[in-house]
Amino acid sequence: MPLPPCPNCQSSYTYADRDLLICPECAHEWKLDESSQDDQPASVRDANGNPLFEGDQGTLIKDLKVKGSSNVLKVGTKVKINRIVDGDHNIDCRVDKVGEMMLKSEFVKKANN
Repeated sequence: MPLPPCPNCQSSYTYADRDLLICPECAHEWKLDESSQDDQPASVRDANGNPLFEGDQGTLIKDLKVKGSSNVLKVGTKVKINRIVDGDHNIDCRVDKVGEMMLKSEFVKKANN
């Protein structure tokens, strides 16, 4: 059975030491039974209050500056949600013509499939 990734940094290099799982990259330690609780996706809602799930597609509802560059993501830019995570920027997604990035769910509207 493969070990789950680290709940802190998502590293796949975790290893078991007795009843603990350990991440060598961030030194996080947790019990194996705790990791099964972390597998449940966080409840995340879009700008309109619709629930978002991994694999959903959406669009941006406002222009967003990309931190660290002069790029601007325009309204209506398509995103594909790869992962729901805990934290301020709670969507790990692929943005059309830009690539992978983290976004806040409040700036995304779920697309009608």
